[in-house]
Amino acid sequence: MNHIGNPGHIERTPPHNEEAEQALLGAILINNKAYEKVSEFLKPEHFYDPVHQRIFSAVAELIEAGRKADPVTLLDRFEHDPDLTDDGGARVYITGLAANVVTVVNAKDYGEIIRDTFLRRQLIEVGFDLVNTGYQPDPDARAAKLIEEAESQLFALGDHGSALRPVMSSADGLAAAMEANERAWRNKGQVLGVTTGLIDLDRKLGGLLPGLYVLGARPSMGKSGLGLNTIMLAAAKAGHSVLAFSTEMATEKVSRRHLAAETGISSDRQTQGDFSESEWLHLMAAQQALGALSLYIDDTPGVTVPHIRRVARRHKRRHGLSLIIVDHLHRMRASKRAEDQGETAKITEITSALCSIWKEFGVPVLLLCQLNRDLERREDKRPNMADLRQSGAIEQDGDVIMFLYRDEYYLARDEPAKRADETEEKYNERYDRWERRREEARNVAEIIIEKNRDGPIGTVKVHFDGPRTLFSNLDRGE
Repeated sequence: MNHIGNPGHIERTPPHNEEAEQALLGAILINNKAYEKVSEFLKPEHFYDPVHQRIFSAVAELIEAGRKADPVTLLDRFEHDPDLTDDGGARVYITGLAANVVTVVNAKDYGEIIRDTFLRRQLIEVGFDLVNTGYQPDPDARAAKLIEEAESQLFALGDHGSALRPVMSSADGLAAAMEANERAWRNKGQVLGVTTGLIDLDRKLGGLLPGLYVLGARPSMGKSGLGLNTIMLAAAKAGHSVLAFSTEMATEKVSRRHLAAETGISSDRQTQGDFSESEWLHLMAAQQALGALSLYIDDTPGVTVPHIRRVARRHKRRHGLSLIIVDHLHRMRASKRAEDQGETAKITEITSALCSIWKEFGVPVLLLCQLNRDLERREDKRPNMADLRQSGAIEQDGDVIMFLYRDEYYLARDEPAKRADETEEKYNERYDRWERRREEARNVAEIIIEKNRDGPIGTVKVHFDGPRTLFSNLDRGE
């Protein structure tokens, strides 16, 4: 058996570049415009030398206040600096920074070197933390959890290291808008985004475009059927690569629903083996057809956003990526810090992180979520924004917020009973009204678009096939 020993401690100087730090500070002191080349991405803590950190901070403060930063204006701040008492003191050191500058042209390059060495130091710290944590004999610290926390730190470091997007001029923004308008004009009447398979919904939304889409519903309304069955299948059949995260249903169960949608043989009948030989052949043909689609399901329980990001990055590299579906929000896990702060902090962290995911990958993210049970007490049980649990962050981060509602579900559980003080005639009238409402609501679902950042709101009615857990376009003639 091989034994892994504790790695020996080797004293090494952390990555840094003192010459680049001095050259950048000198360049800024010679020409304050050099600061503009690095101000978007460089911070005082990126410098290795604490004195350089303080000098850069003072320079930034002066310039951003509209004042001149040069050796004279800095001297008052650093004349008694304890780290600048040797070799002539602060006056000699700060003056020397400016005197030794060869050119200010390379200021941005110096800044990038400084930030790069800072990120390397941070990466080393993450590595040391990971090694130390790995050696800790903590029975509660599962390896998968440690990997997840390490990934979170690395992703945060990656975000820190990424350069800010440049500010776009009005002319550039207008050009981009007109280019999008031209595409829409040339494809008028066609879905620009990922299709949902529902004509009226696609007309309202233009298909699923890059953004965060929230679909809320009470249990048994069919939100998983809409997300993981209807939309997922329609998108894949249209040639899109779909990646779904199912926290409630195992992949096998989701796949049974796909087979039910394709063949009409319900999941229950499949589970019980209740099908004929010809239906078995039908199921095998459906397996072949569906297996050729770009459909991928991750059924990891209690999924986290770092996990979604990691899987999506690998998936995009291997298969391309057009749509991410997450079922559902309230079964996801957040960081320990957010979890400890309560449900609101957890939801806020998750929805904010999912926003960063759609922006990173440039694809729509469809997030399913459950609604408060308070609406069950209302006479009209159609959901609205207030029914979202911890709705503040969801309202803010969601580009489109939709609700799924089926009146048939509630009417079937609310059959009128004769009241003690009610005549037979009145009861029959009330019962007839209930029957008419139930008949009108049979197999009909409503998708209520409550928020649409770039389009109209309203209600879309669709057909619901319970045995197949499948939504489809409503036949206007029915």
